[in-house]
Amino acid sequence: MLELPKYAKLGRIATPSSTKTWIVIGIGVAGVLILAEVARRRQRWRGSLEDPKDFGAFIERFELTPYPQPPPPAARLLLSGLSFAVSDNFDVKEFVSGFGNPDWARTHEPAGKTAVVVTLMLKNGANCVGRTVMDEFGFGITGENLHYGTPINPELPSHIPGGSSCGSAVAVAAGLVDFSLGSDTTGCVRIPASFCGVFGFRPSHGVVSTIGILTNSQSLDTVGLFARDPSILHHAGNILLQASSVGPKRERRLIFADDCFQFSKVPKQKTLHVVRKAAEKLSGYQLPIHMNIGQYIASNVPSLKEFNEPSMRKQGTSTLIALSKVVVLLQRYEFRMNHEGWFNSVKPMIGLDISTRVLQAVNSSCEDIKSLYKVRTELRAAIKILVKDDGILVIPTTSDFPLKRQSKKKMLPEFEGRQSTLLSIAGMSGCCQVTIPLGKHDGYPISISFIAAHGADKFLLDTVLDMYPCLQEEISIASNLPPAPDTNGDMDASELLKEKQLYEEISCYLKLLLGNAAFKGRQWNKAANFYSEAIKLNDTSANLLLKQSCCLFGTWMQAEADCSRAISLDKKNVKAYLRRGTAREMLLYSKEAIQDFKHALVLEPQNKAALMAEKRLKKLMS
Repeated sequence: MLELPKYAKLGRIATPSSTKTWIVIGIGVAGVLILAEVARRRQRWRGSLEDPKDFGAFIERFELTPYPQPPPPAARLLLSGLSFAVSDNFDVKEFVSGFGNPDWARTHEPAGKTAVVVTLMLKNGANCVGRTVMDEFGFGITGENLHYGTPINPELPSHIPGGSSCGSAVAVAAGLVDFSLGSDTTGCVRIPASFCGVFGFRPSHGVVSTIGILTNSQSLDTVGLFARDPSILHHAGNILLQASSVGPKRERRLIFADDCFQFSKVPKQKTLHVVRKAAEKLSGYQLPIHMNIGQYIASNVPSLKEFNEPSMRKQGTSTLIALSKVVVLLQRYEFRMNHEGWFNSVKPMIGLDISTRVLQAVNSSCEDIKSLYKVRTELRAAIKILVKDDGILVIPTTSDFPLKRQSKKKMLPEFEGRQSTLLSIAGMSGCCQVTIPLGKHDGYPISISFIAAHGADKFLLDTVLDMYPCLQEEISIASNLPPAPDTNGDMDASELLKEKQLYEEISCYLKLLLGNAAFKGRQWNKAANFYSEAIKLNDTSANLLLKQSCCLFGTWMQAEADCSRAISLDKKNVKAYLRRGTAREMLLYSKEAIQDFKHALVLEPQNKAALMAEKRLKKLMS
């Protein structure tokens, strides 16, 4: 028989004789208590948005004063007058590094020494003002911490800040500090920098000392840096690298990874085109190169083939998916080797998202760990050959906008998988990467990333500092494009409209004929351009939209959008459902792809292509 807890006792009631009655009462009271707790937490969360205390960025506040200034005539220290904060995995003497988890803090002693990089900042004039919130143990990309709460994203308060170095990113974005330090394993600095609209720097692996920083995965961990201002990023970054602020001037070569931009939901006009136009205005920049980085990696990292799914080896995104899989396997293996004993003995209280990752890591096994390290070695060499000493690989930082706080979507592995496909390039190769804010799109902060060869960190920081003023100009232009001018003339308005409509119909038909001819000649890009011009003249033709989507090999985001518009115009268009299903499959939206193939089967139950695609996807998901 269920008994009511003492805190849930009711007043005078009749004693029920049936066990079922007790059960119903017990469940009812429990339901009321649960609803009350949910309401209380929601109210507390809403209140924190209205009156945030330090935006929830800090776990604890303290002050470490900088080293004294040298006497004149020596110059002032480079970071003099600047403040910074550190994530909860950086050692500070006489303080406990909590790793984002109270049980870890409870079972560990205060640090005997301060982390090397923190001391570097103090020696160069900056003062440390506290320790910030992070995802537990450096796992997770949302920035939501069960114990310390979710720091409030100053750019988008109702959405997540990203993680794992969430508090450090928020402290910078909110103007609470001038710069901050975090750690980046699989995107822990780059994601929150993108979501909070600030600069984020992941140095080359092994270039910056990690002594005094708690380890997640030693083959992937790097110190990371956040800043609002590119000059502060440059100064603090050079201190991390212990490099001179002045370097030799050399030409730069931008390499756009076109296949990576197919994952992004942001129009290229606000990312890729902004960077390209900025480079055109600057001296010392060669003509940009466009390439498919997935195909390049597939050709130059042979050991990656064994991690490809057999059914996806011919697909364009398979290489990046395989690379992200290797990152996950390596992180799990090293995390287990580092912390399995502590987890088994302490059995700490962990958030649901993090506990899933920790269990996967602690229970993981890798039969051939050498193959993971071989991929890393080959990938680093391949990127070095590609970019050489003067190249910058340009990719989107993330594929998605930040999710809403407490959103169930964060539980979907597809969201994390899409971020990992972009983040794994620098993460696995150990190359340096900078996240650069590019304003907003539809109210969401957006960014782009520059990647340079391993060890070319100074060159990368110099490039960002050199380009950013021009980038700001292009960002302003892209976000404030003037409306198309009205047509004026002496003709009557109705007659002018009729003439314009007739001209557009004739032009559209001619573009369609030219597109069909190019398509038959297998000139896909040329055909796509003709169809695109025809659509501009007649955007209500499902047939035109579908034809254009059939030419967009690899441009899956645009193909999906075209097919969606075609379906909205013709809901019985089987080809549109099939094509959109294929595009969504390539974009890793597996569930949505299955729904499209099912829709096609409703319209054509014997369609072989839909039957085979649905069967293949169900097998992959299982």
